[in-house]
Amino acid sequence: MRHLGLVLGAVVLCALSTSAQASLENPASSTPAIWSAVSIAPTADTLYAVASTPATPSSSLAQPAQPDPAPASLVQSVFQTYNLQAYFGYTFFRFYLEPKLTNNMNGLNLGLDYYPGGGWIGVDGEFVGTFGSAPGCTTKFVMAAGGPRFRWQGPRGIEVWAHGLAGYSNFLPQTAFGNHSAFAYEAGAGVDLNIRQQRWALRLAGDAIGTHYFSTFQISPKFSAGVVFKF
Repeated sequence: MRHLGLVLGAVVLCALSTSAQASLENPASSTPAIWSAVSIAPTADTLYAVASTPATPSSSLAQPAQPDPAPASLVQSVFQTYNLQAYFGYTFFRFYLEPKLTNNMNGLNLGLDYYPGGGWIGVDGEFVGTFGSAPGCTTKFVMAAGGPRFRWQGPRGIEVWAHGLAGYSNFLPQTAFGNHSAFAYEAGAGVDLNIRQQRWALRLAGDAIGTHYFSTFQISPKFSAGVVFKF
């Protein structure tokens, strides 16, 4: 009996040794499927790291949408208003000496306008010097006058204005029919058209000049065109 127990023990040890060797040679086959599933499942640390990572917003959501620029046709230029204006231009003056006697004269027109505070009411000063011809002589007419001036600012820098002036005039040559100087007054209107630079404008004007020569009252038209510098 003692020898039989030793033999059985030896058989059991051999069987256990053989099973262990097989397990070492093929470990995957001996691992249950449930443990394989657990080994590839995410851990708690991995889930926390994924949840704590902020999502990166797309470029369309990161920046607010920009409004479309206004059409160029709806944008209007802004023109500065100046207090002082200096004018230089050409003048045509049709002087009615008598009801049936006229004298066409050409010359220059100078003006200086001032608007206190840049408003619509200002002060106007003007000088007119013209030359013409009559049978056997040369004629000259000069006038210096001043008075109020009114303006209206239109779109694109257009300025419409009107004035009323009073002053002194002189007419040559001297004749035996009366003095060669007389009181004069002027009333008229015009428009200033801004050119490429806001400080420069083209001026067109029409006026009527009243005088009293040779015991006759004259109402004579005057037209002028020139340039204006604003400062």
